[in-house]
Amino acid sequence: MKALSVAEQVELLSRGAAEIITVEDLEKALLRAEKENRPLRVKLGTDPSAPDIHLGHTVVYRKLKQFQDLGHDVYFLIGDFTGRIGDPTGKSSTRKALTKEEVEANAQTYAEQIFKILDPEKTNIVFNSKWLGAMSFEDVIRLASKYTVARMLERDDFSKRFQNNKPISIHEFFYPLMQGYDSVALKADVELGGTDQKFNLLVGRELQREYGQTPQVALMMPLLVGTDGTQKMSKSLGNYIGINEKPAEMYGKVMSIPDELMRDYYELVTDVPMDEIKTIFNNLEAGKTHPRDVKRRLAREIVKLYHGSSAAKEAEEAFDSVFRQGNIPDDIPEYKIPGSELDGENSIWIVKLLAAAGLVSSNSEARRMIKQRAVKVDGERVSADDEQVDVSYQRVVQVGKRRFARVVADK
Repeated sequence: MKALSVAEQVELLSRGAAEIITVEDLEKALLRAEKENRPLRVKLGTDPSAPDIHLGHTVVYRKLKQFQDLGHDVYFLIGDFTGRIGDPTGKSSTRKALTKEEVEANAQTYAEQIFKILDPEKTNIVFNSKWLGAMSFEDVIRLASKYTVARMLERDDFSKRFQNNKPISIHEFFYPLMQGYDSVALKADVELGGTDQKFNLLVGRELQREYGQTPQVALMMPLLVGTDGTQKMSKSLGNYIGINEKPAEMYGKVMSIPDELMRDYYELVTDVPMDEIKTIFNNLEAGKTHPRDVKRRLAREIVKLYHGSSAAKEAEEAFDSVFRQGNIPDDIPEYKIPGSELDGENSIWIVKLLAAAGLVSSNSEARRMIKQRAVKVDGERVSADDEQVDVSYQRVVQVGKRRFARVVADK
């Protein structure tokens, strides 16, 4: 990326941001870095509580990449120590702590996946156990003295739990203190996070003041709404688009999002320039462009980021073949049903079949998809979850718009 002026950097870094505390501080930090001929130290912390990265995660990761492309030092901090406590953000009860083994496994998966976005040669991966694990009890008490209980209870989730007489364990108060101390340990100039991390980022600013450092700029990105169009993207809710998913699956999921989410997705998870995005949606509002074409471009842009241009083209062609021309994919997986799984001589319960063929993750999901009228056998919709399917010959089973399997009894 060519050298940009401070004003141009501020404009770029403000793209999609929900809040910056403060824009003036960001400008001052950039000016200071320019004057001192040094890069800013930019921190992003993550709790390794889920091993698979989806587009929702990438909103803030891509912002970190922008700082990286501008020549600043980025620190991807994996909270291997804080992850064993669990971030209480948004929780109505004390969160179950992860084991050391779970944290290490998840941290390794994160480290492998982020390099689809960040430059591995320019990324500092750090673990906060390096300094938090070395603290003595005296150090912990000294850290705790820097913040008051009254300030801690200003945090929305703590406040609600306190008012509703729900327990708050003392160790939960230490989570924002430790995340804030991470900024002290790294001497962070900027910290990134989602809007749900605002309290923790502000604690970092306050602790840096207490330790004689210049308070970091807090840059918060919005939480990406998932494919259901209502709740934030989450693997547990099933409304996510994973960056490691196959191109065709990724393309199809993007095509399933509600039209009203398209602008946010363009702005937050693609590299399409802002002036071009403005033109796209001006034309859409004027009726010059069909929403389907805008969404197809969006799907191509997203698949291209993680799989390349040729894969994006192939994914679009496959999508058109199945959904616009009504064809079934040629390369769908085949599953031969062992005799031990059959309920009759040549039949199997539809719920069991869907789970065994890997089309759903559980019997409960199978029932839910049937209830939603999203299951077909040879193009015929399944109407009840007690149906038996004759598998003496090959059948094509479909769940939703993107999941297919050819099934037959293994004789």
